[in-house]
Amino acid sequence: MSNYIEYNDTVAFHPGYYIKEIVEESGLTQEDFAKRLDTTPKNLSLLIRGEQSLSIDIAMKLSRMIGTSVNYWLNLQNAYDALIAEFKSQEELIEERKVFEFFDYKYFRENYGLPDFPRKKDEQIKALREFLNVATLTVLTKRDMAVSFRSSTEALEEAGTVKANIMVQIATNKALKVDAPKFNKKKFEEAVQYALTLTKNHSEFYPLIRKAFEEAGVIFVILPNIAGSKINGATKKIGDNIMLMVNDRRFYSDSFWFTLFHEIGHIINGDYGISFEKESGEQEHAADLFAEDSLIPRDKYDEFVSNRRFTLNDIICFSDAINRDPGIVLGRLQNDGLVGFDDWTMKPIKHKYKVKTAY
Repeated sequence: MSNYIEYNDTVAFHPGYYIKEIVEESGLTQEDFAKRLDTTPKNLSLLIRGEQSLSIDIAMKLSRMIGTSVNYWLNLQNAYDALIAEFKSQEELIEERKVFEFFDYKYFRENYGLPDFPRKKDEQIKALREFLNVATLTVLTKRDMAVSFRSSTEALEEAGTVKANIMVQIATNKALKVDAPKFNKKKFEEAVQYALTLTKNHSEFYPLIRKAFEEAGVIFVILPNIAGSKINGATKKIGDNIMLMVNDRRFYSDSFWFTLFHEIGHIINGDYGISFEKESGEQEHAADLFAEDSLIPRDKYDEFVSNRRFTLNDIICFSDAINRDPGIVLGRLQNDGLVGFDDWTMKPIKHKYKVKTAY
């Protein structure tokens, strides 16, 4: 490593640069000078080459030996370190610009009120850093940056990793602002049963569920989806609480409720992480079964299916009998291949939610 750095029309010298001059002017060998300085020849050599930072101890010894102030030497080290940091920051920005290509800045501007900065990429990057509360956007390329990526997602491309991490970061930051009691599994299970009574309440279910979950120590967040994220939801331990996030991708009532209860299943099973589209594995299968059996009791569903009558009226009557939104039953039947996805007669019971984001 050089004992000086040139960057942006500025030159900063490592303290070792000046120490070398002092040694040469003294007429002593480095070994003799090191002995007088009360340090080792190796330590002095590293300092002279700029391969080791100047310690307060050596700064003090130099000030005593040659009559300078301690701050003189520490200021030299600080100036050198500051220019190195500025140089590395510029290199980091170059890498951030590559990661930024995965971002749709419009998403953040429209949903979270970030400033416009038209055609000012570096200003947009700075705004995103502050909004996401990260030192550099490059951390978002790392698997398990914020929460576990399950083994079945190993082939996930970097763009997908970045977008998934972004959504978890936003949800985590929102959850950190909520003052909730410690997670209580029994209370949460009671809140989950309460949530099942709200599937028909299309306009008010979210604040009611959010409050009930929060009282059990689970912070429930719904986010607008980032296109291409392929993420359905996520769960994460945050201190004494648990963050539960779902997004509005394919936000019909059946998809929403299944996704929500899938994530609830992960919490009940003590398994936290991100749930991706078409993800496989034992943990995902267990969460799917939990969602299916919670939303529609298996014995009652099997009995209904055995009658082989799936008209709109039949579905509505069965849904009323189990106190569920008929869209949930329709979604299950379609998923099981018993009703076609293109059956226009089912349109009256297909309900799509919309997410309103306050910033």
